[in-house]
Amino acid sequence: QEQLVESGGGSVQAGGSLRLSCAASGYFYSTYCMAWFRQVPGKEREGIASIYINDGRTYYADSVKGRFTVSKDNAKRAMYLQLNNLKPEDTAMYYCAADRARRGYCVISQDEYKNWGQGTQVTVSS
Repeated sequence: QEQLVESGGGSVQAGGSLRLSCAASGYFYSTYCMAWFRQVPGKEREGIASIYINDGRTYYADSVKGRFTVSKDNAKRAMYLQLNNLKPEDTAMYYCAADRARRGYCVISQDEYKNWGQGTQVTVSS
């Protein structure tokens, strides 16, 4: 069964760090993109980082550039998101997503991803 399962969320103080994991059963193919999104209730889902399974190229939203790092482990069929210097405004449900790459690189538009995990909550207190 193909699925995406996130883990690693939690509650931290501002300035702290977390590492999120996304275990991919299926979807971890060289022709695929994987990405992290986050959503706050009542707001649009925001794309924050993506990685191309083929060559590891990454892309970040400006809001997290320099603080968050996306990576993958081919052997474990997993994607990770290292969150550093967390801010209260980073509080959200974080989701991983996967789909076939439609071009030679990966974007962070939710319209380009059909496969989603259930999410893991990150809460940052001031």
